[in-house]
Amino acid sequence: MPSFPPPGAVTLCEINRNLVAADALSDDRAKEAYGDVLGMVFSPIPFQPDALPPIREPPAAEQPESSEKVPSDSVTSTISEFFKRMIFPPQDPNLLHEFDTQKVSWNPHKHCLAFVSGKNQVTVHDFEDSDAKEPCILTSDHQINVKAVEWRPNSGKMIAVACKGGICLWSASYPGNVPFMKAGVTPSFSAFPRGSGGQWILVDVLRGSCAEQVSALCWKPDGRYLASASSNSPSFTIWDVSQGLGTPIRRGLSNISLVRWSPSGDYLLAAKFDGTFHFWETNTWTSELWSSSNGYVSGANWDPEGRVALLSFSNSTTLGSVHFSSKPPSLEAHLLPVELPEIASLIVSRGIEKLAWDASGERLALSFKDGNEMYRGLVAVYDVRRSPLVSLSLVGFIRGPGEGAKPLAFAFHNKFKQGPLLSVCWSSGWCCTYPLILRSH
Repeated sequence: MPSFPPPGAVTLCEINRNLVAADALSDDRAKEAYGDVLGMVFSPIPFQPDALPPIREPPAAEQPESSEKVPSDSVTSTISEFFKRMIFPPQDPNLLHEFDTQKVSWNPHKHCLAFVSGKNQVTVHDFEDSDAKEPCILTSDHQINVKAVEWRPNSGKMIAVACKGGICLWSASYPGNVPFMKAGVTPSFSAFPRGSGGQWILVDVLRGSCAEQVSALCWKPDGRYLASASSNSPSFTIWDVSQGLGTPIRRGLSNISLVRWSPSGDYLLAAKFDGTFHFWETNTWTSELWSSSNGYVSGANWDPEGRVALLSFSNSTTLGSVHFSSKPPSLEAHLLPVELPEIASLIVSRGIEKLAWDASGERLALSFKDGNEMYRGLVAVYDVRRSPLVSLSLVGFIRGPGEGAKPLAFAFHNKFKQGPLLSVCWSSGWCCTYPLILRSH
């Protein structure tokens, strides 16, 4: 029977398919529940949710089809906003409330969490530093209207932040190991807690051909390339970060909602608001077009081998699993439904909002639209089986702290050796981390 946290309780962790709850957030209760098993406790991190204003502007109007590579002086940029809106109607303004962006990210090598904690800021908290009572806050005049954050995979010392007009790249600096800072970037610094001498330095700002809002980020697993996209543009950009050079790539008319690189780096998923999505193979940059009749792709993740992509759709309670039938660079694949009967019948939801799949492939977390009062604002946790098709079994629900708390963003730690580790930013102003402890670990 799925675990259900009673009203007023808060979830602490999972122990072998049982989601443990308590009457209040407390390090002592967390230590009793899982601290002795893991040897550490993940304290909740406070932030100001009121500093995250709702997005009211619709994505910019769509533009006509062009070639794959988009030059910076594209002729469409000369069309007046008036005529663009006559010819290409704007998207539904509510879309930006719903689509999934990467607002929470774990360091791939440490127990260090970064998340969007305000309109113009990112919070970084190192759980391994027991003396660090306060997290580190990254702010800069260049960093306006933050939408996404992601650690660079190979180093664990750089954070990319998507914002208005570009991507801010922050690098950790230590005594005797100062990173190179690009000329022309206004210096911005944020000292590590405890006065260790280390600090975060804004080393570069990647800017495209126009000052559009960057809303999606995804690093290639080897850390060399960074994919970025804007909900105001039908193009995505592949950045060679070491050179500071970006190549825009485009297919179709609609603006992009998300980008996701496969764990092997052989494929890139780019989803659009019109319900279409492309799988790109990244050797020759050719793509295969797919489309959905159940709304746009609202969330997506890859399995550990990069052979299956799991997708959620804005107007459906059924997930889609795309199985690649041949090795890269083949784009031959099959789309199969993955049913979630509890979402439609028990919760009575209209669709899936956000989705996260842990790197071991064993746990899936998702949030849903609306739902009846009993389940509203909860995060559903599923056990995942892949043998060979994807099947899901509901483990239970996570309830956040505070009355009426809703999940703003969540993500798994992809390299936590003791099992899936999920962090959720709640509308009540707490970022909480939940160990999902399984017998197999």
